[in-house]
Parts: sequence; C-alpha cells; structure tokens
Amino acid sequence: MNEEPEVVVNPWMGGNGRNRPQKKSDRGKESMLTLEKFEEASELVKRVTNPTKLMYSEYLSEQTGGKVYLKPENMQFTGAYKVRGAYYKISTLTDEERERGLITASAGNHAQGVAYAAQKYGCKAVVVMPTGTPLIKVNRTKGYGAEVILYGDVYDDACAYALKLAEEKGYTFVHPFDDLDVATGQGTIAMEIVQELPTVDYILVPIGGGGLITGISVLAKMLNPKIKVIGVEPAQAASMKAALEAGEPVELPSANTIADGTAVKRVGDQNFPYVKENVDDILLVEDEDLIGAFLDLVENHKMIVENSGLLTVAALKQMNLKGKKAVAVLSGGNMDVITMSSIVQHGLIQRGRIFSVSVLLPDKPGELVRVASAIANAKGNVIKLEHNQFVSTNRHAAVELRITMESFGTEHKKEIMAALRDAGFEPEEIGAKLY
Repeated sequence: MNEEPEVVVNPWMGGNGRNRPQKKSDRGKESMLTLEKFEEASELVKRVTNPTKLMYSEYLSEQTGGKVYLKPENMQFTGAYKVRGAYYKISTLTDEERERGLITASAGNHAQGVAYAAQKYGCKAVVVMPTGTPLIKVNRTKGYGAEVILYGDVYDDACAYALKLAEEKGYTFVHPFDDLDVATGQGTIAMEIVQELPTVDYILVPIGGGGLITGISVLAKMLNPKIKVIGVEPAQAASMKAALEAGEPVELPSANTIADGTAVKRVGDQNFPYVKENVDDILLVEDEDLIGAFLDLVENHKMIVENSGLLTVAALKQMNLKGKKAVAVLSGGNMDVITMSSIVQHGLIQRGRIFSVSVLLPDKPGELVRVASAIANAKGNVIKLEHNQFVSTNRHAAVELRITMESFGTEHKKEIMAALRDAGFEPEEIGAKLY
C-alpha cells in the first residue's frame, strides 16, 4: 500500500511530524541523529542500564479510557534515564578529551549519569549543581566519585559557571541536553518502547532542555511515522512552548516549579529544530497536578517518581485516549524524603483526606464530647486538636476548637461536616496543617 499515514498537525509546531531537520547541504554539517547511531547507542547503553519493561497501568487506563503503559526510567541504577545520554556521549569522546576530565551542569539526574559513566571510563568528573538540588541527588553524585560544586539558583546559572570552569581548567564539557550525541543516547528509550509495543499511538515525554524529547521523537518517527509524540512541560517553566511560539529558543524570566529536573529557562539550540519538526503537541501541567500524580503512583503502583517524571502522568487527563495506546515516560525517581513527605501531606489535603475545621462552642463540660461523638459517628478520625479560650472576651459564650481530621476523601469530608451541623455546630473549614 502506498497510502500516506495519518498525521495530526498542530498549527504552531511548524511541521508535519515526519520531516527531518535540514540535511548537510542546508545545515552546514551532517546530522548526527541517524538510525545507525541510534542502533549503536541502543547496544552500548545496555552496559549501564537496567531493563525497564513497560508496565500496564490498570488504574490510569480506567481514568483515561485508553490503554496506558508506564516506561519506568525511575528504576535505572542511577534513578533516571540520563545515564543513557551521558554514557553514549562519553563513548564518542577521544582518549585525550576524556583524560582532560569531564565537567557538566545538572539539576541532579544528568549529574549522576555523567558521574557513573565517567567512573566506568576511569575519568575525572566535576559537576556543578544548583544550590537547591535535592540532597539525595547531591550525595549520590558524590557517591559515584564526582566532585560536586553547588552554584546558582537554577540549572542555567550552574551551566554558565560550569562553562567558565571548563574554559579556565581545560575540562571537556558534557552538556546535559543541547548535544546530539546525548540526545541519541536518550532516544534509545524509543527503540525499547517500539520493540515492546509496536502499535503504540502516543508517547508522552517530559521536557526540560529538550534532549530527551529530541532523541525519542526523531527515532519514534523513523520507526513509525504514525506515532504521535507529546511533550509535557511545567506550566511555570514552559521554555519549549515559548520557543516554538517565538520560532526560536528564548529565555524565560524564571523557571519556578517543583519539577526541579525540568526547571530550564532556555531550551537547547541544537534540539529546537528537531522538536519543531517531530513533536506533535506540547501540554502544560500545573504544580498542583503533580502532587495528585505522585499519590496516584505511590498508592496504585507502589513507585516513587520525582516531580519532573510525573509530568507525563499528570498530562494524561488532558488527552482523549479512548481506544488508544499511550506510553508515559517516567524520567526519574530521585526525590529526597523531605520533599516526599511534603508532597504526600499536600496531596492528602488537596484530595480532602486531611482537613481542618474551626468550631465555636460554649466553654462548659460535655461540649468536647459532643463534637467528638459527632465526628466518630461519621467515621472521621481526629489527628489533632487545638483549644483556644481567647477567641472571645466571654469564653463562657464561645471558645474555639480547631480539629484536624482524616477522611476517605471529599465525599466523606462532606459527610463529617454535615454530621457536625446536625449536632448543632457551625463548622468552618480552615487551612489544614499537620505540624
């Protein structure tokens, strides 16, 4: 059959999802993103990666109406996909380039990938990381033998400093995303997805600087032009969407998001033309939606996935997947315990499973028992009580009781509130805190 495959065109993408970026004649150099390179990289990265077989998600499939699979790159030895690109990039360097020592900048996952790959090659590695990088990422990077320097508020600040050090000390710079060899290594994920699920309709990919989605989108379109590749960015760090709308990479004034691994103010210049030609759409996700996605994966799949890796899961609800097969790439799982506990707390509050109410009652014996009985009869569970006798000058008329409770969800919370009203109280919901 010579029938052209159906392709959905997004008007602002500037391409039909199938065209390759310009060839040597009009780019001035040979494209490095070739099927031969992807095949070579796919074999090489097996030395440093764990097999991450697709996981069918019954829960997410029920939520979306399609068949949803997870690509759990959070299960890599380094906790993220980044080791793929780092190892392949280092494999392409000369002995002299490796002997000079390697330097990179990273919000954490690329740092571990470079450190681990450099250790395998016996190279020195220096990594510059933003000062707010989660402790788990800093310690693990050091654990692979790298020297870690904390500098700047976001990745872009760290990168500028790393480039300065590379020039001063002669290190070989390994860019975390704006490098086509790195993108080739990351693209090996698409090879594995298509080999395991040849009939995949959608692949959802997180976007930071664009290296991951460059590799995945180019190879996916090479293997099957019908596959639609959807990029997902944090709404507060949508640097790729801004670039596509402007027609070129632009720098955002800020990248303030809990998805620290994708908090990039400017996407890679080398990646941009490939994304423009091969990515079918870009979806944006608010931070609050990442909180719910974290709970979904913890409770339904018993998996810890960092906020950037959750972008693809949170974006599923924006899509019409009825009758379709979609793969959500979980890019990493390096989250420190403090961040994890904060996300869980906010998630429980967000879903009404923990809430607080203020109740005014006369300061006399038996009133607290009446409140407690109403809650108990509605099967609510009291976590914390605060008693304030000074809410009114006449405490015999009214004192305040602040109650923090656990419920089964929003509907159960409404039942508890109704039970308090039926008992003659006027509960007012207030901001819940567990501390």
